[in-house]
Amino acid sequence: MRGIFTPQEFHFGDFTLDQSNYRLQRGTHFLRLEKLPMDLLILLVQRRGELVSREEIAESLWGKDVFVDVDHSINTAVRKIRVVLRDDPDKPRFVETVVGKGYRFTAPVITSNGNSNLQVQPPPPPAQAPASPVVQPARQRVLSTRLLAALLAAVVLAMAAATLWLQRTERFWRNPIADARFQTITDFGGVEQAAAVSRDGHFVAFLSDRDGPMDVWVTQVGSGQFHNLTRGSAPELANPSIRTLGFAPDGSLVTYWVRRQDSSSGYAIGTWAVPTLGGEPKPYLEGAAEFDWSRDGSRLAYHTPGPGDPLFVSDGTQRPEGRPIFTAPAGLHSHFPLWSADTKFIYFVQGTLPDKLDIWRIPSVGGTPERITSHNTRVSYPVLLDRRTLMYLATDSDGSGPGLYSVDVEHRIPHRLPSGFDRYTSLSASADGRRLVATLASPKRTLWRLPIADSATEMSAAVPISLTTSTGFSPRLGSDYLVYVSATGTTESIWKLANGTGTELWSGQGARIFGGPAISADGRYIAFSVSQHGQTLLYVMQADGTNARIVSDSLNLQGAPAWSPDGQSITSAVLDHGVPHLFRVPVDGHPPTSFLRDYSVDPAWAPEGRLVVYSGPDIGTTFSVKAATGDAAPHPLPALTLTRGARHLAFLPGGRALVVLRGDIQHKDLWLIDLDTGSERQLTHLPSDFDIHDFDISPDGHEVVLEREQERSDVVLLDLPRP
Repeated sequence: MRGIFTPQEFHFGDFTLDQSNYRLQRGTHFLRLEKLPMDLLILLVQRRGELVSREEIAESLWGKDVFVDVDHSINTAVRKIRVVLRDDPDKPRFVETVVGKGYRFTAPVITSNGNSNLQVQPPPPPAQAPASPVVQPARQRVLSTRLLAALLAAVVLAMAAATLWLQRTERFWRNPIADARFQTITDFGGVEQAAAVSRDGHFVAFLSDRDGPMDVWVTQVGSGQFHNLTRGSAPELANPSIRTLGFAPDGSLVTYWVRRQDSSSGYAIGTWAVPTLGGEPKPYLEGAAEFDWSRDGSRLAYHTPGPGDPLFVSDGTQRPEGRPIFTAPAGLHSHFPLWSADTKFIYFVQGTLPDKLDIWRIPSVGGTPERITSHNTRVSYPVLLDRRTLMYLATDSDGSGPGLYSVDVEHRIPHRLPSGFDRYTSLSASADGRRLVATLASPKRTLWRLPIADSATEMSAAVPISLTTSTGFSPRLGSDYLVYVSATGTTESIWKLANGTGTELWSGQGARIFGGPAISADGRYIAFSVSQHGQTLLYVMQADGTNARIVSDSLNLQGAPAWSPDGQSITSAVLDHGVPHLFRVPVDGHPPTSFLRDYSVDPAWAPEGRLVVYSGPDIGTTFSVKAATGDAAPHPLPALTLTRGARHLAFLPGGRALVVLRGDIQHKDLWLIDLDTGSERQLTHLPSDFDIHDFDISPDGHEVVLEREQERSDVVLLDLPRP
């Protein structure tokens, strides 16, 4: 039995399942999977290719005397396996459902003993031949030849399997910035973002508020000199969802995204340019939100700001009359176009803003896009270092980051690059991939109180809130208390501030609380949505933090939850067949039901329950606010279109006036909209460095609490050694 071994590791797709250490990993990332789904996954992989019945699963996992709801438990375990493997039940790559029977693991599996060497079980020896008094020499030679051929075939098979496994697992992957030299080139004490490097690597452009307003700045690497190119002439430049700065192919111009007020159509979006050495800004690509020139400067890819961000390709002209090659499906965006070195493909980021995104590519002649990454988080700023090495920014599943990632576009196994820094906000590369420029941010989030007055409240009336924790965000006001979210490392928690005393109500390791908490109308309960271990969970707890329980663990929740006025259910957006729309989730354990079928997120109920307002899809840089009755019928509203970015909707007492965030993508103020007359008035008038990220209105309508995000950032060069 010398050649026979018990496999310790199973390798399938990008995954490695280590049954001896009870561990699952994708590439170099370890994945969390609870005991029951892990046991089921091991069982299915061990019996790969076989139909494993539900009865066999129940007996294997619980034994013969079962005292649990087996069907529900198996369904839940399978769903959790699919979540962590990112498997589509309609088009499964790994776990196939045989309706009414059981499950089958369908992916090819390579086994190993846990060491770097693969082991292959040799074929069983041939059956014992009947005894013969004499064996002829010729017969012996035939047997010897056959045995040698069998052994050679086994060796070839083992080598092929080992090669395939090593290729798929990237055992010899190397960090592309392992030997990079980091150099900080700005120290302005303010905000620097959207950095871009010229193709020859000699110039760096970036946005900065060094002189007050956000402007386009440029520096020649190594000179120590910085020049403000726009000097307040472009009032709205920042847009973290796209690559706002770039260079002309010859480096003579710095290009920048602009959004200007247009009396005829609201806003006009395009790309302008200013000479790198200084001069008058002029239009560069009118109507183009983003663009990328091919490496030889002969072809242009760009997208417009229309629904689905239509992508075009133009040959050799700066005033494009391009050929359309792709438009994202309804409700999705496609940003950051990037040519491959051989011009066969255009890479881009596609998904739902702000944090359900991934990198795709499409043939430059058009066709069907193919997915390169599977993060489903905030992904941005892809750059190519060479023909196959793609670097980009992405947040982790726990919400940390964005960090630097690298992926081989053929193997497609992402790697988080350790760099000693926590949060990158932009990334650019020179044409040869040897020089990178990035911006690193250190955000600080604080909470402030302001009174609601008859005129716009100024900064002088804002009062900072003293917190027990170092950070606070997503504030919500009860009648006599404040709840907010705080973060420490990979742990997020909900805190309550009452009478000057802070109390932690809930905490979850590796949990990310999204959308902010929701307080019931009577102030007795708090609901909140959590992303944890590959799932989205909806919790409800009492206002003192006791009796926390999960009311939904089977929905792909999106955005902010909202209590129904009667306190019997929670309304939340759910991603359903690729489109988020509102569901009702009863708190008594009854199954969730679909409420609205149209695209709808971030609901807010009027206090008496006569209508719910919600956000529609982002189109370009704006989204519309819509309303429905409690019976899901459309409800008329004054025309209300807001700018993408921070968003929240809140009613004043009585439900006849709505408070919204209005302004630029990064800087907004609070406005009050009278829903009966459509009249508007500004509630706050805060300075440009006071960025409101979230807010809430007190139950009596006299006070507002604001989340302020302050960001200090710098531009950093990464010089890679020559190969």
